[in-house]
Order: sequence, then structure tokens, then C-alpha cells
Amino acid sequence: MQEIAFKAEDGFPLRGTVFSGPGQKPAVLISSAAAVPDSFYRHFANRLLELGASHVLTYDYRGVAKSQVPKGWKPRLHMKDWAVLDMPAALDELKKASGNKPIVGIGHSFGGVALGLCNRSVDFERYTTLASLSGYYRNTAEPIAVFARMNLLGVPLTYPLGRLPKWSGIGEALPGSIFRDWARWCRNRNFLFEDPKVPEARHFSAVEIPVLGIGINDDPWGTPRAVRLFLERLVNADVHELWLSPENRADQIGHLGYFRKTRAETLWPDVMGWLLNGTLPTNAIKRVGARAA
Repeated sequence: MQEIAFKAEDGFPLRGTVFSGPGQKPAVLISSAAAVPDSFYRHFANRLLELGASHVLTYDYRGVAKSQVPKGWKPRLHMKDWAVLDMPAALDELKKASGNKPIVGIGHSFGGVALGLCNRSVDFERYTTLASLSGYYRNTAEPIAVFARMNLLGVPLTYPLGRLPKWSGIGEALPGSIFRDWARWCRNRNFLFEDPKVPEARHFSAVEIPVLGIGINDDPWGTPRAVRLFLERLVNADVHELWLSPENRADQIGHLGYFRKTRAETLWPDVMGWLLNGTLPTNAIKRVGARAA
């Protein structure tokens, strides 16, 4: 495991972690959920190495955790830059580290949305979107609470503080302009897909690789409606859908719980088999209307 520093195309300094092993299976790029640090995925990355991945790269988007905004940085920070600038830079770093081995990817929440925005989907052999969703607040299981936390608490805090602080409870601290983008998308029935400030949404139709779209049945953000509205945007991809459930009511997975180390034996094998070997889970269902493989 080695911490690395690299730059996005616009010069923004980013930080990440490369995990290296003796395996000869594909290298894996892990793209985080919004406001989640790359360290959250370290146990998942190490298990991938144990199963034969040659390299795994995790990284922090600009303004998050170790990828802090440098002093004197003037350009406005946009949330879409996580996908349009930061993800491609991380992908290039993984290519260099792995010696151009085949690359696969898994995107958690926003990290799945990033696949459609980045215009680099052809660099992946296949991809997993996990708890990725079209984030209109009314599609969540707790619409009033989500709207209030984002717009009545979060957005007002960003103006005097210049950022959304970690103590707000939404995750890692975020630059104010990035959080306001996120909140604006979540107020829109079509999320970011019809935002004139995100013309890169057109790249979703360019995704033609195999995608395994995973939903979590007790995820209050990624409800079946929210996940399926997102997967429908991958109109030219070969998409299979898989839904996971907790073993009992007390065993909550939620939006973040999949990547906890305690899930390694129960929830990880199907996804790791898909990423490293191209083996679809037996209960994955091809999306109706999805492009033929």
C-alpha cells in the first residue's frame, strides 16, 4: 500500500492510495461515494489483492479528505469535476502503476455516476455501480429529511463557512460550491441529467461496456426507483441488475454498509467474481431493454 500524489488535467493536486500484489488479474479502480474518504475502501481493496488483482487504486476527489484545496486556488470547484477531471486522472495513474493491465472499476454511489460523466468508459473492461442513483430527493425513502438536511441545514452553512463542515453529519467536509451543486441536483426531478451546467451528461449514452448495477434493499437513498432511473441512463450498455438484502432486520446495510469488513464473506464474493473474472452473479437480472451482450 502506497500513498500517491498526482494532478488532474487542470492542475488540481489529488491524493490516493495504490495497493499492489503479485496477482495477474485485472487492476481495479475504486471511485468513492460523495463525501467519503478513500480510506473507507481499504479492506475491500486488500481483499481484491488476495483474490488476484494486480493493483487497486483508491483516491480522494478534490476538496475531500486528503485532496484538500491548495492555498491560492482560484477556480470554482464543481462537483462534476470529480468525474470529468479527477476520475480520468486516477485512471491514468492506475494505468501507469499496473503496466497497462486490463482495468475494471467499481463506483460507489457518485462513483457510479462518474462512469457516465467521465467519457472514459472505454478504458474499462467492465464496471460495477453500487448504490448509484438518480438523486432527486423525492426518490429517496426519507424525502422530507433529505431535503431538510441538504437545503435547510447544509446549503445555508456553506455561505458563512465556505464549506459544509463534517459535523453537519453528511460526511467528510466539502467545499461549499461542491455541496451546493449536489443539493441543486437533488432538488431536480431529473437530477443532473438536464442541468445545463453539466453538458457531460450526454456521455452516458457512450457507455457500452458491461455494467453490473447493484442496489441495496434497505438503502434510504438508493431506493429501487432511484437506482433504476439511474441505470436507465446507460442506454447502450449491457446492464445487469442485482439487489442485495440484509440477512435480518437488525443487520442493516444501508447506503454505506456494503464496504465494511464484516461483509467480506457474505456480500463481497459476487462482486469480486464479476470484477476479477467476469463472472456474473447467478441472480443478476438483465435489464429489460438493455443492449444485447
